Amino acid sequence: MNTDGQPFPSASITVQLIGGLCIFASAFFFYLATVVIRWAQNETAMDASFFVFARFLFGFVIVCLVMLIRQRGPRAHRYDLLIGRTVTNCLAVYFFFQSVTVTSVAEGNILNMTYPVFLALFAWIFLKPQRDILTVLMVFVAFAGVWLILAPSQLSFRVENLWGLASGISAAFSILYLNLSRQYHDTETVLFYMFGIGLLMIYAIFSSHIRVPDMVAFRYLLMCAIFGVGGQYLLTIGFRFVTAVEGGIISSTRILLAALLGPVIAYEAPLTLTGWLGALLIFTANVVLATRKVMTRGPGGKGGPLIP
Repeated sequence: MNTDGQPFPSASITVQLIGGLCIFASAFFFYLATVVIRWAQNETAMDASFFVFARFLFGFVIVCLVMLIRQRGPRAHRYDLLIGRTVTNCLAVYFFFQSVTVTSVAEGNILNMTYPVFLALFAWIFLKPQRDILTVLMVFVAFAGVWLILAPSQLSFRVENLWGLASGISAAFSILYLNLSRQYHDTETVLFYMFGIGLLMIYAIFSSHIRVPDMVAFRYLLMCAIFGVGGQYLLTIGFRFVTAVEGGIISSTRILLAALLGPVIAYEAPLTLTGWLGALLIFTANVVLATRKVMTRGPGGKGGPLIP
């Protein structure tokens, strides 16, 4: 500490580096969760809903353990916001996982990462202070990228990719609910109801697809759940040490990770030229919007996007 009671610059840089690495690791974890789903397709016939169920079950166990260690239970004040967050998050995760099973890991991740653009669009529609030319321009840039992902071959429409686009739209609504809910609830309360109610919802709707897994299926379900929940916690930790702009840009690198690593890790065909162009346009729009205006607030007053 210096004479003003402030940390030395080197310490601040180290903390920021740790935060940045945590957010980058979270992006990599979220990507790996979807890679596991693709690997599982070669050995099992599990529906995407089974992976969603496993993720919510694992997340519910973890948040209950955290509450037990802290000796603090959930404290709900606005059930409407908690339920809104749960429903939209369930939709976002299911659409996301379903997009990976019917298209590719790269396309699913890239289209899921359109949620910051839809956040900006919703803010432009409902919040007058958010209305400016730059936002409109970036929305058009991102939508051009979305179209190139949806129709990569001679601009022919691919209906399967609507799953990925739906995950981006529902994730944007989920984050809006999260932003409102965090004004009344702590992190553990939001996660407790999200994982708990979400677990019951997924089972009620997709019970025919959920069964006692064999050892092969259990291994893939556990890996997917660990990467998904681990990525959420890494993201939460990282945003405590970096700014919203830094965190938003680093989170968006999942677009580039998905485009680059598809042939290496997921054993998929590389993106076409139009697919790469679409990915870069969406990434550019996310970066510009992150540097323009912070829309959501993370732990400790830090802002930034939160993955569903």
